[in-house]
Amino acid sequence: MLTGRRYLLAFTSEQEQLAETIGEICRVVWNTGLEQRRAYRRQGTVIGYVEQARQLAEAKKDFPWLAETPSHTLQQTLRDLERACKTHGAFQVRWRSKKRGKVSFRFPDPNHLQVKRLNRRWGAVKLPKFGWVRFRWTRPLGGTVRNATVPRDGGRWYIAFCVEDGLPEAAPNGQPPVGVDRGVVNAVTCSDGWAKDRELVTPGEAKRLRRLQQQLARQKKGSKRRAVTKAKLARLNARIRNRRNDFCVWVANRLTRRHGLVVVEDLNIKDMTASAKGTIEAPGRQVRQKAGLNRAILNKGWSRLVLALEHAGRYHGCSVVMVNPAYTSQTCSAWGHRASENRESQAVFRCVACGHLDHADVNAAKNILAAGLAVTGRGDLAGRRL
Repeated sequence: MLTGRRYLLAFTSEQEQLAETIGEICRVVWNTGLEQRRAYRRQGTVIGYVEQARQLAEAKKDFPWLAETPSHTLQQTLRDLERACKTHGAFQVRWRSKKRGKVSFRFPDPNHLQVKRLNRRWGAVKLPKFGWVRFRWTRPLGGTVRNATVPRDGGRWYIAFCVEDGLPEAAPNGQPPVGVDRGVVNAVTCSDGWAKDRELVTPGEAKRLRRLQQQLARQKKGSKRRAVTKAKLARLNARIRNRRNDFCVWVANRLTRRHGLVVVEDLNIKDMTASAKGTIEAPGRQVRQKAGLNRAILNKGWSRLVLALEHAGRYHGCSVVMVNPAYTSQTCSAWGHRASENRESQAVFRCVACGHLDHADVNAAKNILAAGLAVTGRGDLAGRRL
């Protein structure tokens, strides 16, 4: 199976400047290729990767700075662009911003990559144009390197190897199924009553984050002090993001080891976290409250948890099923009666028909599990109304 290994790079000053240059060139190639695809679409025609790669090779004669980047890295940028356009459409793919976008580029050819371990703490990788670059050896590679991506996150440079570990996908583990309800108060609540949450931002960090945001709003755009503040914000947000990823991976490993089927709701998080401010003609209602809810949902990492479950499930013999989320929080898991009055509060569920009392999130997780069993054909659902 293919898996990822991420390490912290230790660039020299010259290597860091080269990485900035390569990232900028890849950004220009992405935006130019995207504009070209949109122009062709407006004319009713289509241009593909092969033609764009040919034109890119010819453009190096007129723009010598393109040669500062390895050819296969630029070609990989065009391949990524083609995949994005085929998936979302050329007019839905976003531009790569110079100020707000993340710098990232990929080396797709494993023949141009060499990796070795220097000592207990350090390894080294030989990259085209860079030479040997040290990185923190925090875990073994565990397989054959297929490609490598160099992103910048929170002011630090990393290298992410795509590794073929040689392991087959695990057989079903035969463990009992479980339904998972993702929430705001508790990030994860299971149908067996297990719940888990984690404080991702300490009170001190929340105070510092708010102070830095206020400071950034007062500073002049393009100034050096504003750049320093943005760097501090990026480092703080990266620390919070790492905690969120760690929490999601920990929960995913626990669930996939102990259960053979994990059922989650197929939530449209993009629409759920859309702004409620509306327009000038039709302004929204309770905009501040909706903004707070949006931040709480995004802070819990609901999408990241599903990705972690699917990844861990391959190694532990666990399947992940997505079900329709409609009315799971209003339906009685014992009797099947559905009414909005059943949900007394955020934590209390009391069926107005049969009097069944349960924690609201646990009740929703039980309904999610029942819907997942109905989809997969596992379990006896006779007499249960969903």
